[in-house]
Amino acid sequence: MKKKGFILVTIITLLLISNVAFGVSSSTLDGTVYSFGLWSLLPPIIAILLAFITKNVIISLFIGILSGTILLNLNGADILGTITNGFLMIINIMLGSLADSWNAGIILQCLAIGGLIALISKMGGAKAISEKLAKKANSSRSAQLITWVLGLLVFFDDYSNALIVGPIMRPVTDKMKISREKLAFIIDATAAPIAGIALISTWIGYELSLIKDGYSYIGQEVNAYNVFLETIPFRFYNILILIFIVATAIFLREFGPMLKAERRALKTGKLLGDNAKPMISSDTSEIVPDEDIKLSVWNAIIPIGMLIISSLVGFYHNGYLAIMGGENIDLITLLQNSPVSLAAIRETFGASDASIVLFQSAILSTIVAIIMGVVQKLFTLEEAIDTWIQGIKSLVITAVILILAWSLSSVVKELGTSTYLASILSDAIPKFLLPSIIFILGAVISFATGTSWGTMGILMPLTIPVAFAISPENSFIVLSISGVLTGSIFGDHCSPISDTTILASMGAACDHVDHTKTQLYYAVSVALVAILLGYIPAALGMPIYLVLPISIIAIISIVYFIGKPVKDQDLETVNIDE
Repeated sequence: MKKKGFILVTIITLLLISNVAFGVSSSTLDGTVYSFGLWSLLPPIIAILLAFITKNVIISLFIGILSGTILLNLNGADILGTITNGFLMIINIMLGSLADSWNAGIILQCLAIGGLIALISKMGGAKAISEKLAKKANSSRSAQLITWVLGLLVFFDDYSNALIVGPIMRPVTDKMKISREKLAFIIDATAAPIAGIALISTWIGYELSLIKDGYSYIGQEVNAYNVFLETIPFRFYNILILIFIVATAIFLREFGPMLKAERRALKTGKLLGDNAKPMISSDTSEIVPDEDIKLSVWNAIIPIGMLIISSLVGFYHNGYLAIMGGENIDLITLLQNSPVSLAAIRETFGASDASIVLFQSAILSTIVAIIMGVVQKLFTLEEAIDTWIQGIKSLVITAVILILAWSLSSVVKELGTSTYLASILSDAIPKFLLPSIIFILGAVISFATGTSWGTMGILMPLTIPVAFAISPENSFIVLSISGVLTGSIFGDHCSPISDTTILASMGAACDHVDHTKTQLYYAVSVALVAILLGYIPAALGMPIYLVLPISIIAIISIVYFIGKPVKDQDLETVNIDE
């Protein structure tokens, strides 16, 4: 570690003394366009590398942010002043990240749902539903498939997916000796991938707005929703990663670090690695129901059902108010004439502030859970509040990491990292390679910045005009749009500084670096199939009814022929009592 630390210090020192030679320009945070070129990649690279080297996400993110603020404060020979100002800037950036209403809503939502899960556990609801699911999930295969199905059911929001599915299925997968790394992968791979292609979700409004604006650059007015529907068959990564999960569950075959993790869990019962640091507080182990209470699944179903239903209703109501208070006459007329039509629901969901709605729903569900527990005399009101606070404590570490991840994202935005990466896109690109290049570029940007939405916002205005210039065919433009939307999700899926990746680790109570490392092999494998057997053949004119089945067969073949059996013998089930 001393050698690695020396190398890091050397890099930063060289950076400070060579800013003129490398054409770095800096300024204050006043909207100035920064021109850091290759150096703009330094903060995310440092954060990502240190995360894998140290296995300490907080320190890695902090140093990554510091390297970025130092870049932003470069002022010639005053190295000490640059470092000091860079350190002080971190505080302002973190305060700015927390002051953002969306970010604050996500933090409050996470903490509130943590308290809700604690109450459900204290009432015995989590244990009851786990025992019920365990009867259905009597094998590793069925446990993974049930987790996958639950992930699909929570289609409306990726954050909710991670926060709901993980705590419900963790006791079941633990009994089936499924590693926390595999649970985290299933959660993560059924979060953004399904939310990104769901016909109604918190994503769709943003995606539709990007598509509509992108077409405006080429002077075309289109039905953005119809274009979105046309992209779904070409969202190869989203579709194939969902198939990949099913294949690994059915065949009980894994490869790469995941195979090692699964064999460790099955043979030794160790659900986490020896040096793992699960993203959940040890305090949650104390939140258990009293032994003499009667377990009831309704103590879980009602609060969680309230969370889901109130979220859906809240998305509509919040979006309805936003639209009716706006100036879009067409949308206002739509809500007045057909308030419960699919189009109206789609538009209201897209216009809603998901962070606020989910926080409101979590508080409402918490109140319901407290009332249920007090009425059943499972705990007193004072005990309920204490339990809720204890659940919040378990997610404080997640809140800290999210704030740091958002702060790093702010720094790389100021440095122009995304703009620099996007500029790599060449002017002379063969037609059949454009969708693949867009996919790869989206993956690189989202991996480096930890944000899929930000990447979509950067690339979509570039992609549609470039695709139109190369080929004005609608099918080709749609394929290129798919490359933006899926590439952004793929890179975000792999990034250790992504908030959704962090939440998946938290939901599974898994070591974050171990989750990222094991997931990376699978995500990259699926992405290669998406490019080689998806985007390239589709761009060459092969019909989707051939491209998609061939890609799916390839995914299944990879799992079966490259993957190795988790068990030494081909056993069908793992008994709970083993």
